Amino acid sequence: MGKYLLRANYVGEGVAGLLKEGGSARRAAATAAAESVGGSMECMYFAFGDTDTFGICEFPDDASAAAFSLMINASGAVKVTTTPLMTPEDLDQVTQKNPAYRPPGA
Repeated sequence: MGKYLLRANYVGEGVAGLLKEGGSARRAAATAAAESVGGSMECMYFAFGDTDTFGICEFPDDASAAAFSLMINASGAVKVTTTPLMTPEDLDQVTQKNPAYRPPGA
């Protein structure tokens, strides 16, 4: 299972819902949403500034992570951005690749 960073912002009625339900209820809802596509919520933190909520989830594959993201965004109450995360060992594998590329104008 891969890990994904979630950054979310509550919009419109989502803000009102958050104020009404509180943070624990929203964490429970996000956890249930992740589990509904075979994933799990590792952690979730609320913040203020550019991002309202940060979370780390595990999903079995990119399709499951994308389905989760689409489901949340389709609500119109929350705007979530999902970023795949790599371990140091994943990056070790990346550095062993030698892709061929010709830059523009070269």
